[in-house]
This record gives sequence, structure tokens and C-alpha cells, in this order.
Amino acid sequence: MGIEMVAPNRKRNKEFLELAEVTNSKSKTRKCRRRQRKMSPVQKLYETCKEVFSSGGAGVIPPADDIQRLSSVLGALKPADVGLTPALPYFRMTVARSTPAITYQHLYQCEKFSMGIFCLPPSGVLPLHNHPGMTVFSKLLFGTMHIKSYDWVAGASEKTLASALEETLASAPEKTLASAPEKTLASASEKTLESAPEKTLASANPSLVGCSLVQAPPGVRLAKVKVDDDFTAPCDPSILYPADGGNMHCFTAVTACAVLDVLGPPYSDPDGRHCQYYIDHPFSRFPDGGVSVPEDEKDGYAWLEEIEKPEDLAAVVAEYRGPRIQEN
Repeated sequence: MGIEMVAPNRKRNKEFLELAEVTNSKSKTRKCRRRQRKMSPVQKLYETCKEVFSSGGAGVIPPADDIQRLSSVLGALKPADVGLTPALPYFRMTVARSTPAITYQHLYQCEKFSMGIFCLPPSGVLPLHNHPGMTVFSKLLFGTMHIKSYDWVAGASEKTLASALEETLASAPEKTLASAPEKTLASASEKTLESAPEKTLASANPSLVGCSLVQAPPGVRLAKVKVDDDFTAPCDPSILYPADGGNMHCFTAVTACAVLDVLGPPYSDPDGRHCQYYIDHPFSRFPDGGVSVPEDEKDGYAWLEEIEKPEDLAAVVAEYRGPRIQEN
């Protein structure tokens, strides 16, 4: 029995292949949509950060559209999305310490960005610190927090402690060096510091008391207040930039609260991105030093002095118990 040979229908085969490609494409799209529907809010935040900071680095600000996109994703996060509730022990008031301990939950970090949550009980404080070369997004998840932030005044030269004290002494109504030649500059500065009713650099930093002006460490620098206000969740995320938006800030918990921070890029001592702490001094504490500020605006400026990490700052690392981030 012979077998009938049928010539292949090339046109029909082509149509079949095209149909298969369309079907596969639709299938992939459906799978992608299903994956997006299943994606947790914190996973979406991670994916968005990966895209926004992919070509970033120190001093590099993401494009405006990317900033808006990341801010929108972060703004939609709720405490439950990261496994938080105000009832957790981190948020309880304690009487054992004068300064309540702060709890930090680490979510993720790579060389491009980091994500973490600070949990503050009432009166908890994250001291004034900087974010060198970073773009930082902060989302208050719940509670009320007071934020005070500064930016450096462009063009204002750094004042050394010695020059600040010299100018203070020169303008003081009490005896000056000229009227009391028998006093040395060092002893005069000591007397001024001891008799000053407010805190001076030396009283804020006891190690400076009694030291000569020649031995003075690097001094203070003029900064302008960017934000000084209370914020209550829900509210929009705050964004700071390498040289704007309040790059140096201090968080104080009015009530128990939690804030999720996204840093791009993260701190890195080897790369020169060290977390520097400061104390602020009123603008009126020292003479203008060549900086002209209208009298009614002086409350909006301060002198910031670099300090070591505050001894009373207690930060405890706790395990993040929210939805896991799937790296890919």
C-alpha cells in the first residue's frame, strides 16, 4: 500500500507560528501582571529603588520623574506593609535611660542604595547628622515627629573656634585683651567661657575647656534652617539632596513613631561618606564674621559644630519581620 505524500502548506505553518508567538507573548504578559499583583509593597519599593539608583553615585541626583516615582511608591507604604505596629516593645516609654534607645531594622543594602526603619519611643532622638553626597527619602509610617534640618550657607567660610572666640572677646562689654594686657588670650577665653550664662563651644564640648586657642580643633560653619516643624502620619515623604532640602537633620519623637529611610548611595567610610554628627549654636552666639543677615532673619541661621557620635545615643538593631525582599 502506498503512502500518500502531501506537500507542506507553508502559509498555514507561518500563520501557526505567528499565532504561537502571540499566544506566548500574551502568556508572558499575564504572568508578569500576576507577579506584579502578588508583589508586596516593600518588594515594589526595592524594585523601584533598583531602577532609580541604577546609574547613581555620590552627588548624583536621580531625574525628577524617578524621584516622583519613588516618592509615590514610598508614600503608599503603611506600617503593616513592613510588619510594624505601635504595640511593639520598641515604641514603649522607658525610665531606665534619660535618652530612650532607638531601634533600627535593616531591610536591604547594596553599593547603590540602602533601606531601613528607625523605631523611636516617645522623646527618642536621632541627633543632628549629615548625609554626604546622598539623596534621601524619609517616610513617616506612624506617629508624630519633630524634624529640624539645615543646609550649608553657600559661600560662608568656615569659622575656627579660635577666630570665633577672638571675635567674641573683642566685642564683649567686659574687659578686653587691650584693657587687660596682663591676661593671656587663653586665660581670657577661659574666663569668658566660665562666665557666659549660655552654653558656649567649650561648655558643649568639655574637652575644650582650658585649651589654648592655638590647639583649637576645626571650627563651626554657618547653616540655614530648612525645616523646623512637627509632622504627623500620614504625610508625604520628605526628600533631601546632597546640597539642599535639609541635608543635616535631627529627628525627635513627639509620640512613638517609625520612619523608613531610603539612602542613595548609603553611608560608606571607605568611600568618604561618613556619618558626621553636629551640635547647633544660635547665630547670635558669635559675631557675623563677614556674613550679612537681616536682624529679623537671624533665627533662621545657626552655627554647626562637628562632634563625635553622642555618648548617650543608644541604637539597637532588631530583626526585620516584615515581608522578605526577593533579590534578583
